[in-house]
Amino acid sequence: MYAVFETGGKQYRASAGDLLKVELLGSDNGTTVTFDRVLLVNNDGKVTIGAPTVENATVTAEVVEAERKDKKVIIFKMKRRKGYRNKNGHRQRHSIVKITDIKV
Repeated sequence: MYAVFETGGKQYRASAGDLLKVELLGSDNGTTVTFDRVLLVNNDGKVTIGAPTVENATVTAEVVEAERKDKKVIIFKMKRRKGYRNKNGHRQRHSIVKITDIKV
């Protein structure tokens, strides 16, 4: 059984026991989080697609790590022959969650 859900503007495919790196949730370690924007549920070959979400379907997860930083992304801007160069870096923050249950 797996489900596709949405959080933080991104979609994730998850089944029970999976560890996922999602956008920052703002929750503490060990708290349980429920995602109610479930877009698709596959229950042993029986696929339920929501329009836009599946009714009464939730994905429950436990926060393993509340905040972690991703790899640094370098942003480099330059205009040729003008002497303009700009170099910046960005590290996106995200949370690690463990999927505990999928309810339909």
